Amino acid sequence: MESVSKSIILSNGVEMPLVGLGTWDLRGQECTDTVCTAIGLGYRLIDTAQMYDNEREVGEGIRKSGIARDKVFLTTKIYRISSSYEKAKEAIDTSLQRLQTGYADLLLLHEPYPEGPEMYRALVEALAQGKARAIGISNYDERWYRGFLEHCGTAPAVNQLETHVFFQKWDFQRELAEHGTAMQAWAPLAQGIGNVAGNEVLREIGERYGKTAAQTALRFLVQRGISVIPKSSHTERLRENIDIFDFELTEEEMRMIRALDRNRTLFPWTEEF
Repeated sequence: MESVSKSIILSNGVEMPLVGLGTWDLRGQECTDTVCTAIGLGYRLIDTAQMYDNEREVGEGIRKSGIARDKVFLTTKIYRISSSYEKAKEAIDTSLQRLQTGYADLLLLHEPYPEGPEMYRALVEALAQGKARAIGISNYDERWYRGFLEHCGTAPAVNQLETHVFFQKWDFQRELAEHGTAMQAWAPLAQGIGNVAGNEVLREIGERYGKTAAQTALRFLVQRGISVIPKSSHTERLRENIDIFDFELTEEEMRMIRALDRNRTLFPWTEEF
């Protein structure tokens, strides 16, 4: 029996899956094949970005899967090369052309930029025009987020951030929620840093449910209502990452995992904005 929903409802009423596929280092045919395989395994959220240089392959993978476009939640992001309203407008159209779709389900600013509010105007316009179903930001920490809210008008529906068992962001998640912004986790398994797979607490809890440490780490996040986008090109790992809806962590187990929080980034580049 599934213990929780497989999706969350964003502030504008759009439904977003809780587990998706990250594609940040997938390229070429491997990217296309992985996207197609993931959809075949039940994934309904695919995350890409202009910076990843794989939007065409992601779009091809969706088409190759044979699934209807409206059954897939597709995210893409524009970045620093589009640092003005006009350039951002052009970038959005470029992404849609590469993806061969008329709209993105979620359109994000990839990182915080001084020109962010100006770029975001183009996202707001895309939302009104039906080129995006929801809009948001990525990598905006507390300081950047608070400053952005003063200028953006339409609050971001999503803030995609580094979030995992070693950097849990409980306070920031609450702050985001107060403004109608959902937290989404990139690197939800810490990209191999910190050895999630070998963590004793996660392994011990996972064994109680017949799950791996990685599945336990992902479950911890989705049980908090945080959408996750782990990246893998291995079929078995793809299958494992989405198989986290048939068990539920107890309050005590949540507390045990919460104690793993180091409250600091594992990716120093995120502190350079």
